[in-house]
Amino acid sequence: MKQPRFVFLLNRAQRILQRWVENHPHGWDGISSAQAGVLFLLASRGSATIGEIAAELKASPAAVTNLSKRMQAAGLVERFADEMDARLTRLRATPAGEQAASGARLALAGLNERITRGFSDAELAVVARWLEQVAELEE
Repeated sequence: MKQPRFVFLLNRAQRILQRWVENHPHGWDGISSAQAGVLFLLASRGSATIGEIAAELKASPAAVTNLSKRMQAAGLVERFADEMDARLTRLRATPAGEQAASGARLALAGLNERITRGFSDAELAVVARWLEQVAELEE
């Protein structure tokens, strides 16, 4: 049996998903997919430092700093001093950020339903496990 070209298929799928996101701006309330990722993370944690966000999203702290500044200017996040260590600055979503994240979550729910249609839970578990293994290549 010929082995599937996994790297090619993964790259192709990523480009198609990125194009889908770019072509469905109504579901994103004017936010980028990178901003949605930060807002989803903040929704799950309540707040986070730049370093925590960078580590979780596998991005550089400088990139997250620049992204967070744009998000703050757009009214999606706010900065505040950490309660335990005033030297640290934390981010949390504003009500506008929470609303934007909710819209993005709905758009992604429809996309997730579409791309998982026809697969059993067991098949999806294998795909998820494989993708997690690929994501750990850096570590």
